[in-house]
Amino acid sequence: MSRFQTPGLGQDDFAEMVAEDVERALAHYDEAINQSTVVSVGKIAGSIASAVTLLSPKHQRAIDAIHADLPGLASKFVRALAAEAARRSEAGTAGTNRLTALLADEPLSAPQRSDDLESMLIEDWAGRVAGSTYLEENLGIARSTLHRWQRRGDVIALRKGGRKHVFPLAQFVDGRPVAGISDVLKQIGNPRLVWLWLTRPAAELDGRIPIDLLRQDQVGDVVEAARAFAPG
Repeated sequence: MSRFQTPGLGQDDFAEMVAEDVERALAHYDEAINQSTVVSVGKIAGSIASAVTLLSPKHQRAIDAIHADLPGLASKFVRALAAEAARRSEAGTAGTNRLTALLADEPLSAPQRSDDLESMLIEDWAGRVAGSTYLEENLGIARSTLHRWQRRGDVIALRKGGRKHVFPLAQFVDGRPVAGISDVLKQIGNPRLVWLWLTRPAAELDGRIPIDLLRQDQVGDVVEAARAFAPG
C-alpha cells in the first residue's frame, strides 16, 4: 500500500475527498471565483493526488527531491491543460454529443451502446488508462502476469488502435484486478461496454456504481446486475 493511501479508501473516494478540501480552500481564498472553476480545480487536484498514490516508491521519492521546482512544473502543467482544453473546444463537440447521448436517461440497448463506443476515443469515456509499461513500472505488475490475466479474462483490456491495448487503472487494487471483473465480462462480453457499465450509475443497482461495489467485495450483486443488463 502506498504511504499516501488510507486503508479502506478507494482511489475515486480519495480523489473526491481531496477535491472537496481544495474547493473549500479556494472558495475561502477568493470568494469572487466562478463556482464552476472552483469545481474544476478541485477535480484537477483530486486527480493529481490520486495519481501520485499510484506511483512507485521510487518515483514518489523522486518527487520529494524536487520540491523547489514543483511550482514551476505545476504552472507549466496548468498552462498545457488549458491549451488542450481550448484545442478540444475549438475542434467541436461531436464526440461530447455522442457521449452525452450514450449516457442519457433514455433507454439504449447494450448492442447500440457497443456500436457507439467503437467509434469514440477511449480517453473521452473510459477515464485513466495505461499500457503494460506503466503498469509494470508503477504498480509492479509484470507483463507476463498482465497477459495471463488478459487471456483468462480477469482484467479489462481496451484496444487502442492496431493491436495495442490499454487498461483502465480504476480496476486495480493493490496491484491486482478487483474480484468479479471476469464474471462481469462473461455476462456482458464486449470489454468497452463492460467498462462503461462498471463506471456509471447502474439502474440495475439502484443508481450505484458497479466498480465501487466490486471494490467493496459485493461481487454477487454486481454479477446479477450485469446479467440483467447484458444483451438477451
